Amino acid sequence: MPAAVVNFAPERGSVELRDVGPPEIGPLDVLLEVANVGVCGSDLHQWTGDHSWPVNYPVVLGHEFGGRIVEVGRDVVGWHPGDRVVSETAAVIDPDSPLSRRGLYNLDPSRKGFGYGVNGAMTRFVRVPSRILHRVPEGLPFEQACLTEPCCVAYSAVVKNARIEPGDRVVVLGPGTIGILCAALARLCGAEVAVVGLPADAGRLDVARRYGCEVITGDAAAWARARDGLGCEGVIDAAGVSATLKLAIDLVRPAGWISKVGWGRQPLGFSLDPLVQKNVTLQGSFSHNWPIWERVLALLASGALDVRPIIGGVWPLEKWHDAFEQMHSGRVVKSVLAPA
Repeated sequence: MPAAVVNFAPERGSVELRDVGPPEIGPLDVLLEVANVGVCGSDLHQWTGDHSWPVNYPVVLGHEFGGRIVEVGRDVVGWHPGDRVVSETAAVIDPDSPLSRRGLYNLDPSRKGFGYGVNGAMTRFVRVPSRILHRVPEGLPFEQACLTEPCCVAYSAVVKNARIEPGDRVVVLGPGTIGILCAALARLCGAEVAVVGLPADAGRLDVARRYGCEVITGDAAAWARARDGLGCEGVIDAAGVSATLKLAIDLVRPAGWISKVGWGRQPLGFSLDPLVQKNVTLQGSFSHNWPIWERVLALLASGALDVRPIIGGVWPLEKWHDAFEQMHSGRVVKSVLAPA
């Protein structure tokens, strides 16, 4: 039977390789043979037991994936065995909810995603609803295509949930996968970008430099206020702690904006009065939907958005622990697994 990386309990370290049978597909599903699956920060948080979302244990991890269709359900239209595809993450939604009817199924409260709500793709075969499939353009390797999902998270935070104009100064807090991809997309939008991290993030910050960004490991105020002393036009908070929101409010100029995409379960211990006084827009950003995926795949296929600098290596599934450790330690930005 195929092996899978399974998160079996909420306690720290409750992840192991287990044998699992191939899933049964429904009439509107496809069975996908996984070529590559990216390791997400959320996978690491479930591994370390410090996540802030409900998990249906035991569950196969992995929601950044691509591969080939090997079987289609009897009512599936437009997809065939052999098709090269990637999948969105909204594995379960209520199609009749008001949000789903607006195309915002990513915000449907009943939504369940791969890797926490239903079994994910850190295994050889995964069941995928055909409604969330996208074709992988020829010439785009799976080890890059599997990272469409984090690129879509960044696109949503930077393009859809911010208001960048060419020439803006934008600070990105957190040099993880999402932070660096947000910085890359902000650069594509014409902004000057600084990525803020810690001295321990030196390797990740070097990757940010490859996208044409300034990097800062100390106080970012001087860079943010260099033009006129008022602060930067926008801040993208992609850090995994709550306290960075205070820094974002300090750095942004009056009438500026903050796009918050990073999760942090810690309570806030400061006043939000400066947010009010500065007339700042604070925008949360979660997930993505169909048109974002199509746009990001076009950017990846054209080379306008290049994910190769963030890929730190490709590991076989049985080496999942090494891949997790490399990413968790900060030695690489993104680990990719090859289940097949």
